[in-house]
Parts: sequence; structure tokens; C-alpha cells
Amino acid sequence: MNTAAIQIGRRAFLRRGAAALGIALAAPAVLPSSVLGREGIKAPSDRITMGFIGLGGQGAGHLLGGAWTYVPGGYVARNDVQVLAVCDVRKERRDSAHQRASQMYARKLGRSQYAGIEACSDFRELLARPDIDAVLLALPYHWAAPMSILAMRAGKDVYCEKPVAITLREGRVLVETARRFGRVFQAGTQQRSEYDGKFRIACELVRNGRIGQLREVYAYRQPGALFPSAWTSNESRPVPAGFDWDMWLGPLPWRPFGGEAGHALPGLLIGDLNWSPHHYDFIQWTVNPDIAAPIEADYEPAAGASSGAAHPGGVAGRPEDGQTHIRFSNGVVVHSIGFPGEPVGGEGGACFVGTQGRIAVDRARIVADPDRILREPIRSTDARVERSDSHSGNFLDCVRTRRQPIAHVEAAVRTMNTILAGGIAMALRRTVRLDPVKGEFIGDEQANRLRSYSTRPPWRL
Repeated sequence: MNTAAIQIGRRAFLRRGAAALGIALAAPAVLPSSVLGREGIKAPSDRITMGFIGLGGQGAGHLLGGAWTYVPGGYVARNDVQVLAVCDVRKERRDSAHQRASQMYARKLGRSQYAGIEACSDFRELLARPDIDAVLLALPYHWAAPMSILAMRAGKDVYCEKPVAITLREGRVLVETARRFGRVFQAGTQQRSEYDGKFRIACELVRNGRIGQLREVYAYRQPGALFPSAWTSNESRPVPAGFDWDMWLGPLPWRPFGGEAGHALPGLLIGDLNWSPHHYDFIQWTVNPDIAAPIEADYEPAAGASSGAAHPGGVAGRPEDGQTHIRFSNGVVVHSIGFPGEPVGGEGGACFVGTQGRIAVDRARIVADPDRILREPIRSTDARVERSDSHSGNFLDCVRTRRQPIAHVEAAVRTMNTILAGGIAMALRRTVRLDPVKGEFIGDEQANRLRSYSTRPPWRL
């Protein structure tokens, strides 16, 4: 299934039609069930064709099966998906993923081998293929937004692992691109869909006033942000064989290879941009603030520490050791780090405190005080939020129907804007006020300099 419009002339159409007819006449009279769509396998024309870019633990897990995919065998095992290409800047990763995916398809089709998957090191080769409908991106943080933008410009729908953007400017362009090109974008914040609906239940209970009026939230993760002045290093090691270090860096300023490169370069980030998007996403889902109203974030130093100067100016102690407080227009305040002594928090999550009780939830459990809050089921007359029981399934359904997915681009960017505002307050060690519509800090030139960074050519947004 390819949604891109392809313009061809009459003669070209007739030539292609004749060639296709010749192939059909030469084909065996008995077609495999996979072609006809039998035995639960959809016909090729009904399958979503996909490419996978980034094949580390998260990307390979999506492709082949992992703890966060919730489908045994990953996307390769799905009968409604056809994987056509895999891509990674590390040769050993793309070779391993290519071999394993090909073996899985061969077994699925009852063949000794399968040659329908392309492996490439340059993602632009994958995006240039008109036969690929959608891509799954599991990338280093700095590549997520630029590659999502390029993929949508190439006519692909996108499932992108968090964080979907690491600057306010990236988030703004991400939303504009999805709208302009009419693409489906799903962020990999799967707590909206998975974990037996714990996060959805907590969201609906709070929204329906089961804890009274919501006053404050304790988030068990810090927000985070870039702090470009820390991007210097004298460390230099040989680049491992088969690793395209220049492509890995992409839009970042060039620097020598300094060792194992996972997501971010040493000194690149402050706070938490990796784990926090999951938790601030469902916090925003639950708090349901006015999306056009300013967000205020302030920083509180750790007890006994000096407020100091902006990081990293030689101040004793790390800004991450303090607390950030994020205030929404509806009066709800989100405190970072957590609520001391709370039984929930080992897996992130949050605690929602209202005038008549509180609810805490993480991936392992949901608890309430008083506990009767959880014993009273959601009523048919209560307000509900969208329900999804499969994050990947929701994405694929929306690729087919063109509906907005549950973790759509606007929601994902709103979450990142909140996280980045908190991280910038932490970096500057003071209060900032963000206008989420303009993507600018109000009357704050110093904070506005941290909305983006100078990217290396040719990777300009």
C-alpha cells in the first residue's frame, strides 16, 4: 500500500502494464496463500510497506520482537506489514537485523532463503524508495526530528521513538511538516496504549474528579534540555570499523569519536530527555492544560546548595540535583523528582494530588488514597479519553485510515516543549515563561538563544 501519487504518461503506463501482464502469464498457476491473503496473511496490496532506521536495542526490538513491541516477533511477524528495508550507520547492526529478518520471512514463507529486504547505511536511500509507506525511527536523540522531517517530506508516515525533538525549533518544524504533507506521526510514548491501561485509567479518574480538584503532580523524572556551551571534548579514539561516525553526528557540530556512542555525546544534555517524555506525556494527557496558554518553569536548588550561575559555569553541584516546578494555566503545578516515601516511582510514573485524594501510577501498578477510588469503576456518563490497546496497532490503523494517532505529533511536541522549558530553567537556574504557540520564551533573550542550535550542513531544518 503506497499513498504517494505517481504521475506517469500513457505510453509508460502501457509499457508497465504489458510488463506486468507478462510476469503474470509466466507465473505458476497455483499462487501461495500469502499472495491471495489467506491464512490470516493479507494480500500484498493490503500490507503496509515499512523501512526501519536505527537498529540498536530499541529499533531491533521493534523489527524482530522486544519487550516494548508487545507483538511476538515484532513487525516482521505481522501479517499486515511487509518490511522492505533496514538501515543503520553501524555495519554489524544492519547486517544482523537484515539476516535475522530475512530468516524470519523465509521460515514464514516456507523457503530456504528470502531476498526481499534491502540493507543500507545511508537513510536517504531508504527514504527515496517510492514503494515504502512508513518508517520506524529509533535514533540517537539529535537525529529524531531532522530524520522525521525528511521522512515526511519524502511522503512517509512516521513512528518515532522519543524524544521526538530536542529543541523548541525542531518541534515547531516537526508539527508544520506533518500538517503540510498530511502525514501520520506517532510518538513512541506507548504508556497511552500499553500496560493494561493503567495510565489511561488514572487519567480518566483524575479528569472525572475522583480525587477532587487536581492541585499538583509529582513527576518521578526530571525534565531536560540541550546546553550547547558544553559541546567540547579533547578525547579522540579510532572510529570502529564499519561505523559511519560522520553520519552518526549528522546535524551536530563535528567532534572526534570519543568512545561508545549511544544516544548523546558527553556534556550535550542537562537533565533527562530520554525517560522523561514517557511520564510528562501522560501527565499532560491527565492535566489537560490550555494548549495555547503560557507555561512557567522555575528551578529550586538542592537544599544547602547555592543557586549559583547558569550551568556549566563552574558551579558546585549539578543542576539536576535540584528541583524544577512547572506551572500550567489551570493552576496545576508539576514538581520534578518525586514525592518522598511514595510507593510508586521505581519505574517512573507520577502521583496526582487533589483536594480529596491522590492517585499514583507507574508501569507496574496503580494505587490510590483512599483506596476506594480504584474500586469505583468509570461510569458510562464519565468523560473518556481515546482508547488504544496496541501502540503499534494504533499507528498502523491510522496509516490505513489517515486518522490522528493516539500519540500524535502535536501532543508529542507539547510534551517536549514542557520538558525543554523545565530543562532550560534548570540550566539557567531561574524562572522562564514559554509561549507554546510561538515557541518562544516571553521577554527572555538568554532563554531564547537555547531554542535551537547551529546545525552542520547539509542537515538544516
